[in-house]
Amino acid sequence: MSEERAMTLSMTSSPHIRFPETTSRIMWTVFFCLIPSGIVSVYVFGLSTLWIIITAVLGAVATEYGCGLMAGGKNTISDGSAALTGLLLAYNLPPQAPLWMVFIGAFIAIVFSKVLFGGLGFNIFNPALIGRVFLMASFPVLMTRWPAPFRVDAVTAATPLAVFKDSFQGTNVLSQADIINYSYRDLFLGFRGGCIGEGCVAALLLGAVYLLIRGYISWQIPVSFIGTVAVFSWLFSGKDGIAGGDFILHILSGGLVLGAFYMATDYVTSPITKTGQLIFGFGCGLITGVIRLWGGYPEGVSYSILLMNILVPLLDKFIVPRRFGELK
Repeated sequence: MSEERAMTLSMTSSPHIRFPETTSRIMWTVFFCLIPSGIVSVYVFGLSTLWIIITAVLGAVATEYGCGLMAGGKNTISDGSAALTGLLLAYNLPPQAPLWMVFIGAFIAIVFSKVLFGGLGFNIFNPALIGRVFLMASFPVLMTRWPAPFRVDAVTAATPLAVFKDSFQGTNVLSQADIINYSYRDLFLGFRGGCIGEGCVAALLLGAVYLLIRGYISWQIPVSFIGTVAVFSWLFSGKDGIAGGDFILHILSGGLVLGAFYMATDYVTSPITKTGQLIFGFGCGLITGVIRLWGGYPEGVSYSILLMNILVPLLDKFIVPRRFGELK
């Protein structure tokens, strides 16, 4: 007689949808799509930039690994989320940031924005931006030292947005040495002052196109984010009243492209529905525009994303997606 084997069947309700991608694959794909921008930054600002990137990535991974050991849980560093957080943090830092400060930022990003919320999938705010904002509040002088392109020994306070804001507000704070004329070509290729990973728009767009083609990110947030900043800056940043502002400068300067494609689109901290994503991007763009023109700091991308992160639960609650198979 043949023995019957006990079988355990698992029953779930339909529909049964399979998605071939894993969290780990998505995280590492985004990570490698950001590498070209880092290579350009090393070329423009020197090897010190590379050490900042390495410190931030290793600091974030080591912090997550240590927290996992203390909590007695499983090792989660292989999913790539900690490495991606460290890389994005590095890309939001000035090219001459001291390494001890970089490690502090990575520690804060992982512990206070990820681990304390329960790990990946439970965090409310983008971890890399929490680390950046903490460093900005704690070490404002070190966070606003910008080396001139291809001149690592020359420090200038003049990022393109700082030059614009000084001109727009008529404060005349910048010295003549700080007033640097950047062409659109320089801005597009990353040959200007600013944070490590935000400079080369061409490299960032190259990776973003690949992510869009693979379906890892959707177009709604980046397009509404960048489009709102463009329209807002065109309407209100001109010297001669309404309209006529240099919207191309605002698109190519600062961390707009980096933030719109790689941070605002974070799965956990962005809305689920397409309508919610459009509203989210519009809100980010509006806040960014207001801060850039009338705020106390030339750039507002990080703050706009974090502020809109707060509204994501409300957007997901009140903008309910149509259920699969449901008739209108």
